[in-house]
Amino acid sequence: MISMKRILLASTVAMLCAGTAHAADLTIGFSQIGSESGWRAAETSVSKIEAKKRGVDLKIADAQQKQENQIKAIRGFIAQGVDAIFIAPVVATGWDTVLAEAKEAKIPVILLDRTIETANDGLYLTAVTSDTVHEGKVAGEWLVKAVAGKDCKVVELQGTVGSSPAINRKKGFEDGIASASNIKITRSQTGDFTRSKGKEVMEGFLKAENGGKNICALYAHNDDMAVGAIQAIKEAGLKPGKDILVVSVDAVPDIFKAMAEGEANATVELTPNMAGPAFDALKAFKDSGKAPPKWIQTESKLYTQADDPKKVYEEKKGLGY
Repeated sequence: MISMKRILLASTVAMLCAGTAHAADLTIGFSQIGSESGWRAAETSVSKIEAKKRGVDLKIADAQQKQENQIKAIRGFIAQGVDAIFIAPVVATGWDTVLAEAKEAKIPVILLDRTIETANDGLYLTAVTSDTVHEGKVAGEWLVKAVAGKDCKVVELQGTVGSSPAINRKKGFEDGIASASNIKITRSQTGDFTRSKGKEVMEGFLKAENGGKNICALYAHNDDMAVGAIQAIKEAGLKPGKDILVVSVDAVPDIFKAMAEGEANATVELTPNMAGPAFDALKAFKDSGKAPPKWIQTESKLYTQADDPKKVYEEKKGLGY
């Protein structure tokens, strides 16, 4: 009897170990754009957390904001024979060849945070993104209400040229202010989604617009550029959030700190947890063989100074920013 119990126990332990090994055997390559912003760093951090929860071996390749590095990493993942590839594409075009190579190798590809332009959407399994046009529109509609019919000249800090968020957040903002003839975008230039470039470009805007006195509001395609611009506004002797309204996208901790200090007015949230829904979609696909929806949309939310920014700041810091 004792011998039989030992055999059953050994069998049970072996089954549990086999199950754990199977989960850990799932290997996914993640071609990440880089760490150009607090949000991007948080996406990487949350992706690691989500992978650990699921026992997934997540291999992350930092492309340092260069498409050629991403393509090289993807080909490396294909050569390794990973189970799937996640890509946060730095730009929207130029992916067909390498994605065709992944498809030929029967490796499913999931896009995170950004979409691509392709005539063959069969090259990727699904895209987990927010509605970036909607984000820009929410920001524009907020500004329309905030200025309440007063004339308002806006300067715009765009994201990386050619990236889908930059294209879509610009379009969305323009849609959001379209009904308000009192609001005009007078200057628009890329800040590459970085804090340092946002500050540099804003300094140029301020000099070109009478030291900033002609500027009513700043719209930034992400919070990091907005934070850099806020510093430039302060150094120019103006009060950000008052003399120049500040609205941006992402909802990273530092923008809530600025909001708590009255130096920023509004931000539209972009959740950093793109990997969680991607892991779920991949598992469902592997279990059933049925492809998920082509687009899995994440939630966006508008935050203003009325939303207890100090409290939100602490909550966001706990997410790995």
